[in-house]
Amino acid sequence: MMRVPWRIQLGLVALGYALVLGISTLLIVMRYLQYATHPADAAQYAGMWAGGDMMLGVFIGGMLLVASFFLVLVISKSETAYTIYSKAVFAVSVTAPLSIGLIAMPYVSEGNSLLGWACLCRVLGSPIVLLGLGMSRLFARFPRAKRITNYAFLIEAFTLVLMFLALALPFRFHRG
Repeated sequence: MMRVPWRIQLGLVALGYALVLGISTLLIVMRYLQYATHPADAAQYAGMWAGGDMMLGVFIGGMLLVASFFLVLVISKSETAYTIYSKAVFAVSVTAPLSIGLIAMPYVSEGNSLLGWACLCRVLGSPIVLLGLGMSRLFARFPRAKRITNYAFLIEAFTLVLMFLALALPFRFHRG
């Protein structure tokens, strides 16, 4: 049985990420064109259009999870590569509490800024990122990579739990 060289495997994974990026860009442009060509429908059925936007986000997140799965399969035997990957994943997980902190600032959340939009998308994508972090932790073989991915998973999970508590606690104490 012929073994595929590691560089070719990494190249195929990079090609997969490029395809995901291209397909995602195409889908987002098509969605924007729908909003531009049918503004009355978008205004009248705003909730349904928002649901379609949410499904598009979940679909793009799922495509990124599939590409990340293949990346983890390829690099799982290399300690150096997996440690670099786990550091990158840790950096992504730190953006969740940072995004929530930025959204709490009125000049970010109340305006129509790119920063506010990016922070909101990051917070809404947190469950998908949590799935990816769990997958990364399951495939980690080396102690340092395991520790870093554990920290990343805990940061993401703790941020998600705190966000839900912050949303749910006012309703619990409300008496009407």
